[in-house]
Amino acid sequence: MPEPLSILYQSDDLVAINKPHGLLVHRSPIASDASEFAVQLLRNQIGQRVYPVHRLDRKTGGVLLFALNEQMNSAMQTLFAEGGIQKTYVAIVRGYTSDELTIDYPLRRDDGLLQDAVTFLKTLHRTEVPLPFGKHATSRYSLIELMPTTGRMHQLRKHMAHVMHPIIGDRPHGCNKQNKLFKEHFDMNTMLLHAQRIEFDHPVTSERITITAHLQPEFARMMGTLFGE
Repeated sequence: MPEPLSILYQSDDLVAINKPHGLLVHRSPIASDASEFAVQLLRNQIGQRVYPVHRLDRKTGGVLLFALNEQMNSAMQTLFAEGGIQKTYVAIVRGYTSDELTIDYPLRRDDGLLQDAVTFLKTLHRTEVPLPFGKHATSRYSLIELMPTTGRMHQLRKHMAHVMHPIIGDRPHGCNKQNKLFKEHFDMNTMLLHAQRIEFDHPVTSERITITAHLQPEFARMMGTLFGE
C-alpha cells in the first residue's frame, strides 16, 4: 500500500495535497516507468473523482490543487489562466543570487511559439560549504523564493538556468556536474524545487484561500546540511 498523501486543505469543492518529489500528477506517455499518479492516489484516498487544476513537474514537490467537480475545475482553470493565483516556490540553486531580481525572459514552446514569461526572485539565505568543485575549494549556494507571474512549461527551471543559477537536481536544464556532486557526496537525487504556497480568492465565496506546504524530507535534509536549518 502506498503512503497516504498529505492533505493540506479540503472543502466541498477543492482539495490540496503536498505532492512528494517524484510523483507524477497523472499518467503520461513520456514516463512509462511510473505506476503511481497523484490523481489516482488521491481519488482512491478520498473516494471521489478529482480534477487537477494545474500541474507540477514530476520532480517538484509541494502544493498541488484539485477541484472536486467540473464546475469548480472550470472556474479554477479560468482563475489560473487569468493570473488570479499567486504561487510561491522555494529552491536551492548554484552560486550567490542577487537580493532581488526580476527575470523577464520569453520561453519557446515545443511548437515554436514564443511566450512571455516573468519570474520574481528573492534571496532568503546564502551559504558557502567546504565542498571542492572544479577549480574552487568551496561551493556556494542560495536558498531563494520564486514567484512566477506566468505559468509556462518548466518556467522556473529555465529561468534559473538562464541567469546562470541552475536549480540543484534539475535535469536537463540544470548543471549535470553539480547534480553528480550532490548524488555522490550527499546521496541526493531530488530536484530542490518546492511549491510552498498558493493564494487565491475562492471563485464562489470570494474568501481568500492560502494553502502552505511544508518541505518534503529530502529538501528539508539538504536545508539542514547546507544552511544549518
